[in-house]
Amino acid sequence: MSTTLAPRRLPAWVPLRYTTFCIALLGTGLFFAAARLWGGGWWWTGYGVCLALSVLGVWDMLQTRHAILRNYPIIGHFRFMLEYIRPEIRQYFIESDQEALPFSRAQRSLVYQRAKGEPDSRPLGTLLNVSAQGYEWVNHSMQPTKLDSHDFRIWIGGEPGQPREGASPCTQPYHASIFNISAMSFGALSANAILALNKGAKAGGFAHDTGEGSISQHHRVHGGDLIWEIGSGYFGCRNDDGTFNEEKYVANATDPQVKMIELKLSQGAKPGHGGMLLGPKVTPEIAAARGVPAGVDCISPPAHSAFKTPVEMMHFIARLREKSGGKPTGFKFCVGHPWEWFAIVKAMLETNITPDFIVVDGAEGGTGAAPVEFVDHVGVPLQEGLTLVHNTLIGAGLRHRIRIGAAGKVITAFDIARMMALGADWCNAGRGFMMALGCIQAQSCHTGHCPTGVATQDPGRQKALVVPDKATRVANFHRSTLHALQEMVQAAGLEHPCDITAHHIVRRISDTEVRQLAHLVMRVEPGALLGDLEGQHNVFKQYWPGASARTFQFSPPPLAPSAKETQGKAQAVAAS
Repeated sequence: MSTTLAPRRLPAWVPLRYTTFCIALLGTGLFFAAARLWGGGWWWTGYGVCLALSVLGVWDMLQTRHAILRNYPIIGHFRFMLEYIRPEIRQYFIESDQEALPFSRAQRSLVYQRAKGEPDSRPLGTLLNVSAQGYEWVNHSMQPTKLDSHDFRIWIGGEPGQPREGASPCTQPYHASIFNISAMSFGALSANAILALNKGAKAGGFAHDTGEGSISQHHRVHGGDLIWEIGSGYFGCRNDDGTFNEEKYVANATDPQVKMIELKLSQGAKPGHGGMLLGPKVTPEIAAARGVPAGVDCISPPAHSAFKTPVEMMHFIARLREKSGGKPTGFKFCVGHPWEWFAIVKAMLETNITPDFIVVDGAEGGTGAAPVEFVDHVGVPLQEGLTLVHNTLIGAGLRHRIRIGAAGKVITAFDIARMMALGADWCNAGRGFMMALGCIQAQSCHTGHCPTGVATQDPGRQKALVVPDKATRVANFHRSTLHALQEMVQAAGLEHPCDITAHHIVRRISDTEVRQLAHLVMRVEPGALLGDLEGQHNVFKQYWPGASARTFQFSPPPLAPSAKETQGKAQAVAAS
C-alpha cells in the first residue's frame, strides 16, 4: 500500500499576498531607525522609498476600484504593468515571423527594408509551408518577358481625346500609378505624416488619397497628386448643418492638385457605422480642413444626405464630375447587401451615367479604429467583394467603362498581382505606407499616444517623424514594390500587371490537390445579367431580380405558383 505525501503548505494565517506590503512597513521602520541612529543620505532615501510604498499599499487596500490591488497591495501594480507592455513583449519575443496580427513580422520587415532601400532578398528558400492549405503562387513562363520600366500606369476616365461613353463623361482623365496611398485623413494621421506621404507621392509619381477629412494645408505643401475623398460629412464642401455645399466643392475640386474625386459610401474598418471625432481632438487645423467649428464634436453620419436612391446617387456623381471640370469621379465602398450593389448597377444602366472608377475596400482593411464587432464581423472581405463587383459589371456590360481599385491588406507585389487576377485595375495601401513612415504596429492609433508620431496630434510625439527622411522611405517602398511586381510580371511572360488573370494564380486546396483561382471564383459572361439568369451564380439569381434603380431596398419578385396550386385554382374555378 503506497502512501502519498500531501504537499507542505504554509499556515492559512500567513498573509502571503500582503508580504510586499509588510516588507514595506518593516523597511520604513528599520530605515527610519537607522537614519535617526547613524544619519546619512542613503538611510533617509531608503526610508523615503519604503514610506512611499507603504502609503501606496494603504491606498491600494482602501480603494474600491480594483479588487486585485485590495488583495495584493503594491505588488498588484506589477500585473497591470506587465499587461500594459504585453503587446510589445509578444511582438518582440514571442510572436513568430509568420503570425499575422494583423501583419506578420515578415511582412513588416519587408516594408521596412524596402522603405529604407535595403536589400530584401532572402537566402535558403521560403519560410512558408508550401504544403499548407491556402498556399498560393504565380505560375512562371518558359519565355519570360523583359520590361523597360516598373512604372506601371493606367488611364482612369478614358484617355485623352477619347472620353468614355455615357452621359456626362470625364474630360480630364488621369494617368494613375497602379499602386497608390489609400484614404487616411489628417486628424487620424499627424501633420508630419501627411507631409511625408504627400512628398513621397510627389517624388514617386503616385496618388495620395486624402481620406474623408478633406484637404488640409499639409496636403498642399509639396504638391503631390491628390484623390479627394468626400464622405457623408461633406468635409471641405459642407454647409453649417452638414449638407453638401456646391460652391465650396467647386473651390477644392477645381484645384489642379486634385486629380480625382472619390465619394465614400463606406470603409472596410467600420462599414455602415459613421464616426465622430471628439471636440477636444478637433484642433483649429483640423477644423479649417473640414469646415467645422474647432473644439466641437465632428460627426460623420452613417449615410449620405445628398441622395436617397441609386438613381439620385448617379446624378450626384455626374454633378460632382461636371462641377470639378470633368475630372474622374467615382466611389469607394465595402460591399454589404448584394441587392444594394445591384441596385447601383441598375441605376447606371437606367441613367447611362457611370462612375469612372470604383474602389472596393475589403472588410479586413482599415487604418481607422472601430468597434471590435465591426472590425471582426461586419462587411465583405476584399476577395469576395472585388469578385462580385468585377463580375457584376461584366454581366451588366459596363466593365469597360469603369476602372476598379482594391484596398485591404495590400503589402507585397504578390498582393497586387493577386488583386489584379481577381479583377482590380490598381491597388491602394494604407497600413503599408504607414509602416513605410515608421509605424511599428503598436495598435495605439486611437489613443493619441502613437510611439512613432504617425497617428497622433501630439506636437511632441509627431516631431519624432522627420518629414524629409520619411518621405524618401515612402517613395522607396512604392518603387521597390513595383520593381518586385515588374520581376513577377516578367517571370510570368506578361507585359503589364493588368494581363494577370485568375488563370495565373494557383491555390492549394489540400495535400493532394491544387487549383487555379479561375476555377475557384465566380465567372460571369459579358452581358449575362441582361438576359435569362439561368446558370448564373446564386447571388445573381436570388438578388438581381429584386434590386431596383429606384430604391436601395430589396423587393423580391413574386414567386411563380406551383403546379399543385395552379391545379387547385383550376378545380375551384371549374367547381364554381
